[in-house]
Parts: sequence; structure tokens; C-alpha cells
Amino acid sequence: MFETRVLSDISQKKVRRLLKDIGCDERGIDIMTPKADHFLLYAKGLDPRAANIVKQEFLSAGGETAVAWNTLNLSTEKSEILMMGTRSQYERVRKKLRGQPFDLPKLAEEIKLSIDCYGLPKSGFLGEDGCMVMGIINVTPDSFFDGGDYEVVEQAVQRGIEMEQEGADMIDIGGESTRPGSERISTEEEMERVLPVIEKLSSKVEIPISIDTYKPEVAREAVDAGAEMINDVFGLRQECMPETVAELDVPVVIMHMQGKPKDMQEDPTYEDVIGEISSFLLERAESARKAGLSEEKIIIDPGIGFGKKLEHNLEIIKRLDEFTSFGYPVLLGASRKSFLGEVLGKEAEERLYGSLAVASSAVGKGVSILRVHDVRETVDVVKTVEALDQKTSSK
Repeated sequence: MFETRVLSDISQKKVRRLLKDIGCDERGIDIMTPKADHFLLYAKGLDPRAANIVKQEFLSAGGETAVAWNTLNLSTEKSEILMMGTRSQYERVRKKLRGQPFDLPKLAEEIKLSIDCYGLPKSGFLGEDGCMVMGIINVTPDSFFDGGDYEVVEQAVQRGIEMEQEGADMIDIGGESTRPGSERISTEEEMERVLPVIEKLSSKVEIPISIDTYKPEVAREAVDAGAEMINDVFGLRQECMPETVAELDVPVVIMHMQGKPKDMQEDPTYEDVIGEISSFLLERAESARKAGLSEEKIIIDPGIGFGKKLEHNLEIIKRLDEFTSFGYPVLLGASRKSFLGEVLGKEAEERLYGSLAVASSAVGKGVSILRVHDVRETVDVVKTVEALDQKTSSK
């Protein structure tokens, strides 16, 4: 009796593992793994004539493209498409599109970027397999959960040491609150808060320290003090920030935020929340690459709670795998946030279990870093989910 089963998750890591379990040699694994890559790419805003050309080229290459009926009969001004194919099929189509009209050469370049970014190698401390846990230390008086807890340098340093002992893979230190309605502070005040903590903590822990800032001056001084990563909630939009991170040559988290902290939650609206966030993140990632930062040091964050209503946050979490498909590592920061308060009807102090539920879902969808307040509990969740995943894959 034969036994067959559908493999619903065909990431390259799992394909390699299965081929190794089957007994293939290393050369065969290297050759066959890319052949398991099947990509679904969505595009919108195409001239319907362009959409029909794409469909025909994919059919010719052995792939497929889904288009609406009003695209086929040219009764619409703009079209959406869903392309389906293997890496080699996309490459054949892309070569054909470079010589076509209706902005199709631009689509060919975007296809190349998307496919090339998929499964990018990670460098440095991001080279590890699995999901990493980033502990949060806010040296601020007004952060939504731990504001005021670590204003004294020694308290912040001690908490960082504890986080490492609890299993944190890295620590994120912030000196300016970005909670909804918060006011900006000066560069000087921010540096006075964070630099002493980074200097002392970096000599006492072995795990990397991240600086949570959007200001080039703070980023530069923090790295000089011992930080090894930058977490920018403004997505490298501050003047000179892309050039600064490229010069510092450290990993950077590019986060999406609609509006600014002071007004971002007044009435955030989207026509296509996933599409708009994706476009922003890819555009900002490209700005970092053009400034000279290597692509394997770019991390993206959809920005839970930053200019999003409850339904937006839930949609992002439900569709996290669409962000991980871009190839960049994805960071998720949902710990104890207000959307969980709306779901649970509880204050921040009582949102631990909701945070852990989101963490469990995120690990299953391929998120690389979880930014959390509760390190010990989250580490347990990550270990459990990954153990279950390993067990399931080996059956």
C-alpha cells in the first residue's frame, strides 16, 4: 500500500530537509531544491492589454495568470492579475516582457526583484534558523506598558541581563515613546536616555543590542556605544537615515507607519491594507539598497498598531506569510498592544496570553523576530511551535 500526502508548506528549508531525509546526496539537493519553488505574484494597476499579454506569455511558458473577465474583453481601465509559476517559468516570461509595450518592462523588473528577494540569505546573528526573540526595554517615562520602569540606568541594565538569562536573542532599547498621541523629544534628550544603558549593557551581555530610533544622530552614537542593529519605526524616512544605516553597515528594521505617533490612530484608512504596506516596505527597502546597505541586512516590520485599526491589525497577522514571502526577515511587534485590548477587553497588564497567541501564529507563518515584553514566556512558545513543526515535517 502506498502512502501519499500533500505538503502544504514547501519552503526551501523544508524541501532541503525532506531531500536529506530521503537520502539524496548534497549535489542533488542543491540542484533539486530550487525546482520546488513555486511562486504566486500579485500585481495591480495594469493596462488590460498588458494583463492579457502576461497571461499569454505565462501559458506559453507552462505557467498561469488569473485575470478578471473584464480584463479579457478590455472593458476595464486597470487590471489585477495573479501570476503562478516556477522560478524558471518566471524567468522565461520576464525575458519576453522586456520587449513588450504598456510598461511591461517595468513589471519584468519588479518580477525579478520579488523572485530574487525570496529566500535571501541572512547574515550575522540573523543567520540562525527559526524565530528569534527580541526583548523590549523602554528607558522612557511614558511608554504604554513599561514606561517609567527602567528610567534608572542600573534598572535597565539589570533587566537586559535578565532577558538574556530568560533566552532572549537580542534586546531593543528605546528612548522615545511612539505610543499613540506621544510627543517627540529632542535628539539630545534621547541620547541622554539610551547611550549610558547601551554602553553598560553591551559589556555585560553577549546577545546583540538594537537601538529603537529614527534619528541618524542617535543611530550613529548608539552603534558607537555598542548597538549592533537599528530599529526604525519611521521606515528610513528621516533625512539621511538610509545613508546612515548603509555607512554603519548594521542590520536595520524598516517599519511601516501611517501618519505620525501623535495622530496615527485618529482615523487610519486603507483601500488595500496588505498591498499598501507591502509597497511601502519594498520601496523603503530599495532606498536602503540604493544607499549601499546589503540586502541581507534588511528586515521589514508591518507595524502592528502604528496607524492601524483593529481590523487592519488582524488582517496583517492573518496574512503574515505574504510579508515573509518577500524574502526579507520579518519582525513582528504585537506584544500587549491595544488591539489585543479590543479583542480581550483587558488592560495592557492582562494581555499576556493574547500576546502569546499572536506569537504562536507568527512563528507558524515564518516570522523571523518577535519583539516582546515577556521574554521567558515567548521563548517557550517559540520552542514549542518549532518542535511541533519539526516533528510534523519528519513524519
